[in-house]
Amino acid sequence: MFVALQVFTIVLVTIATALALAHALEWPGKLRLTKEQYFAIQPIYYPGFTIGGAAEPSGLLLVAVLLYVMPTGTLAHWLTAAAFVALLAMHATYWILTHPVNNFWLKDTKLLRAGASFFKLGASRAPDAREDVDWTALRDRWEFSHVVRAGLGMVSLVLLVTAVAL
Repeated sequence: MFVALQVFTIVLVTIATALALAHALEWPGKLRLTKEQYFAIQPIYYPGFTIGGAAEPSGLLLVAVLLYVMPTGTLAHWLTAAAFVALLAMHATYWILTHPVNNFWLKDTKLLRAGASFFKLGASRAPDAREDVDWTALRDRWEFSHVVRAGLGMVSLVLLVTAVAL
């Protein structure tokens, strides 16, 4: 059962990292887009990335469970603890930097009930939808947040795999 927990945890953390990495790798190409093009493509990530994004909080929960059942004081325990911190920082980056801007990009998108409920969270922190908003600042914040998230995800994944390999 312990091995299954380890494997499933690694799979979920890998999915969470892969989603952030996919966004980060798009950034150079997306910098060439005009305002109209950028605004047109941002809503395409919903619902796919939203559904796949469930791996992140699930992975965070399973890393916490793994940390709880792992023998304390071992190198594997400390590596798992560090992986948890990195994954927690990745998740916090989403809620602090990415999510408010997602609400801006999706302001004109018809969302399903579950998606609408999810994106209501923190909607009061979303940038103002006025025409004079600096869209490039929002773009850069959104894109950079995914680079940070991808880096934190990779750190978490490497620490977790190393802990399991020990």
